[in-house]
Amino acid sequence: MKNFGGMGNMNKLMKQVQKMQEDMVKLQEELKQKTVEATAGGGVVKAVANGKKELMEIKIQPEAVDPDDVEMLEDLILAAVNEALQKAEEMVTEEMSKITGGLNIPGLF
Repeated sequence: MKNFGGMGNMNKLMKQVQKMQEDMVKLQEELKQKTVEATAGGGVVKAVANGKKELMEIKIQPEAVDPDDVEMLEDLILAAVNEALQKAEEMVTEEMSKITGGLNIPGLF
């Protein structure tokens, strides 16, 4: 008789992988709803991004709009958007590590 003990371990591993995949699908849905916020210029420009790293909202206070200095407003928008997207990336990484146990699995997000 052959020893089939290795098959039991393989089945256990496959169940763990399947659960991880299910958890990731669930997390992807949850991350669509979670948002992060970043501001620039002391809060005159605000950017909000979701866990899919999509920009959801930009708010610009009237005092940030100076027709003689459009470049400054552009810089503030870029700073707020880039920070919001960075925060979204960090949120995704943190949430994913809860599922993967800190393993870096390429191509998940």
